[in-house]
Amino acid sequence: MRKLSQATSPARHRDVTWQNPLVGAALARDLSGLDYLLGIAEGRIPPAPIAVLLGMSIVAVEPGQVTFGLDVGEHLYNPIGSVHGGVFCTLLDSAMGCAVHSSLDRGQAYATLELKVNMVKALTLNTPSVTATGQVISAGRRVVTASGQITGPDGALYAHATTTCLVFEPRPTEEKESSGRSGENGHGR
Repeated sequence: MRKLSQATSPARHRDVTWQNPLVGAALARDLSGLDYLLGIAEGRIPPAPIAVLLGMSIVAVEPGQVTFGLDVGEHLYNPIGSVHGGVFCTLLDSAMGCAVHSSLDRGQAYATLELKVNMVKALTLNTPSVTATGQVISAGRRVVTASGQITGPDGALYAHATTTCLVFEPRPTEEKESSGRSGENGHGR
């Protein structure tokens, strides 16, 4: 067995501060998906902690299409010196999921059922930032599909993806649930 010498370098630090995610989640129940995402993009609603952790943000929102920006940093690297594939997946899942969310009515929610990502080019610090754009392909009452792509400032494609999301109808109000008039069987989702 070959013994590897321990490489040493000065430690690097990244401080991350976020707000309680349940505050934003509560606001989502009372807004359309488009209004909720515009609130995040405009800074009126706190972003999800994962967005803060990775350094991604919503840069454009319109019905059925959302674009995220990501500043590339070595904190996103895998052990072989490029951005980890999981970051690609998270960025695309966020852009496509938010594109779906932007098409939903007040109180509706969604969950990702399937995610397929194709990584076509390594991403390193040589590209300081990328954008991920998600767009709805097909919107049914319960199932919505979307596609997305990550591109660099020069238009270079780094990854592309598709997703299938399940749409949930608004939950009954607590008053209806407590009085038993909701028609629900009492089981959570």
